[in-house]
Amino acid sequence: MKNILSLICLIFIALGCSKSEAPLPAMPSAVNLVFPFENSLCNEGTNLTPTQSTVLFEWQSSNHTDSYTLVLKNTATGNKTTHKTSDIELAIVIDRTTPYQWYVVSESNTVSGTAQSTSWQFYNAGVATQSYAPFSANIDSPNMAEQISGASEILLKWTGNDIDDDVVGYDVYFGTDYEPGIYDSDITTSELNVSVESGTIYYWKIITKDSLGNTSDSGVSQFKIL
Repeated sequence: MKNILSLICLIFIALGCSKSEAPLPAMPSAVNLVFPFENSLCNEGTNLTPTQSTVLFEWQSSNHTDSYTLVLKNTATGNKTTHKTSDIELAIVIDRTTPYQWYVVSESNTVSGTAQSTSWQFYNAGVATQSYAPFSANIDSPNMAEQISGASEILLKWTGNDIDDDVVGYDVYFGTDYEPGIYDSDITTSELNVSVESGTIYYWKIITKDSLGNTSDSGVSQFKIL
């Protein structure tokens, strides 16, 4: 009996002396973008010149975040820049009469993981511009680098937007080359069925066209049929 009581006492002592493990640091959360608005014409800016303006980018704060990196892409040229800040707004000098895409990455000083916001597109207004090129189409399905099993046919889906609301059609480029050739042109819907084979990587992109001949390029996406 004494041995049992001694054992119980030792267990309580051990438990009392043990240190509880500290909780793991929380991962940062993704921000909600505020301005410039999604799929909008941005008329606000300071230090205006005929070619450039200073636009204030804004977003909401996110949990467990020490800094933010704003990623800004000129979708007309493909040029991408990054801008780091600890604030929830940032003024950047950008070109006028130019379409842009932007998103914000939340970062923490205590964990290596990050969180990315959704991507928004906008058009930075110019001087007396009468016509705007369409926004680059958003690739909806299949997702970038998606792996798909047992398919002989795939439905390509995308979303197009335009400030002037005068998109007249889409050209679909699709194939097994990284720079795919044109597959179908002047499509008036936002989806297309294509035949596929197993063990093959496919590449595709969408060219959006408006009534005045302006175009935009979605950039190449890819998926694999297993």
